[in-house]
Amino acid sequence: MAATPGAKTAGTSQAPQAADRPAPAPAADAGMPRFSDHQTVTDPPRSAPARRRPQQAKIAQRVIPRGLRPVALRDELIELGDLFRAYQHRDLPDLALLADLQERKARAFTSWADATGDGGLRWEARRAEQAAAATRVQHQQRSGRITGDGGPAVARLLTGATQWEHARTVLAHVTDHAPLPGPDARLLVLMLTLRTAHTGTGNLVGQDLTALGLADTEDLVERLTGCGWLGLPGTAGDLLASRAENPTPVTVPSLAPRAGGAGPFTFGRKMRPKLSGWAQKVTSDKRLRQSKATAGTRLLALTLATQTDTSGSLGPDGHGIPLSDLASWVPADASELHYLVDQLLAADWLTAASLTDTRLTGQLTERVLPLTCPLAPPPPAADTP
Repeated sequence: MAATPGAKTAGTSQAPQAADRPAPAPAADAGMPRFSDHQTVTDPPRSAPARRRPQQAKIAQRVIPRGLRPVALRDELIELGDLFRAYQHRDLPDLALLADLQERKARAFTSWADATGDGGLRWEARRAEQAAAATRVQHQQRSGRITGDGGPAVARLLTGATQWEHARTVLAHVTDHAPLPGPDARLLVLMLTLRTAHTGTGNLVGQDLTALGLADTEDLVERLTGCGWLGLPGTAGDLLASRAENPTPVTVPSLAPRAGGAGPFTFGRKMRPKLSGWAQKVTSDKRLRQSKATAGTRLLALTLATQTDTSGSLGPDGHGIPLSDLASWVPADASELHYLVDQLLAADWLTAASLTDTRLTGQLTERVLPLTCPLAPPPPAADTP
């Protein structure tokens, strides 16, 4: 071929040596797309992803050591931590289940303390034991059966904490609204309130009142009608003469539902006869009748039945009832209270009683525990994860 003027003739090219060739791209890039504006001969090596540490197992805000031995103890603590956290997400409480969990925690923490010598763990084990006991009592309250100081279960006439609170509510209402002074009038007003609480009306017979041990029943009824607190279709004498076949309808205007349909109490129609029956059972107790207990003694018996712990010890914590509180519930001076307490001791209602200038301590006897309305302990809390 003729040479073109001004053109340079290149010699035959030799194949480049292996040393002059660029290093081949890594095999991993072979299938990757390549773009004209990003031409990379070799991608930098990637670092290995950081490994996440396994989450620490916890119970009651304590970390469970990975090396804790025996392994069975560590497994039990991990499982308990999971169970407590699951319990906190329940829609409804299960106090029997919570008590079981607290008992398991107490045993596990005791073993943990033995394995490590940690005194704090032993203290938490005791706390779990106490929480288990309190939860068990609350469960028994809600189911209507409560043990008294480790003894057999007590079947109470009023079977749950809600009913016990209603009983206390009625007593408190009468304390604040009784229209006449003195323990006899207070007891009569209480019994009439319980018979008419839901609608302001009820039926009575003479025996309902004469069985209360009042000093002068007819006079008290007349005074209640005279001040407008009680309404009768006839006279007080007619009421006392009435029998079961011809009961007397009575009204207590202050207890009638108001314009909005609500009265002073929140319990319903079915609850009223339960509360009234409970009070009648207390005031007509055989031993109280046999000892000819006064109205004040029966009022004190009713009051004390609502102011005990689950074992029957007086006061919310078994440490007694302040005398100032007692005097507001049972209108009697110190000397009268001594007499009323003595009557309850003689009637085997109260034992180990001590009345000082500041409080009354003592224990209700086992035979009357079914008539008590225990003061509920504070609600237990689930374990904090």
